[in-house]
Amino acid sequence: MHTLEESRVEARIEALCQKGCRQVRRDLAALEAGAELPETQGLSPRERALLIAELKQIMAVYGETCRLD
Repeated sequence: MHTLEESRVEARIEALCQKGCRQVRRDLAALEAGAELPETQGLSPRERALLIAELKQIMAVYGETCRLD
């Protein structure tokens, strides 16, 4: 069973991932630098941290493909 917090984060991750691999890497770098994205507005600090951690796990699957250069 998902908590409301997990459901909110999951929905945002799906929205971010629709942008494609390279853009997700850019967005992840921006989030790690403290930037706010439209998809992250309204998230609590904990939800934001969960989102970043989950995106890192997802992007680790891709390895060096679609790296930002």
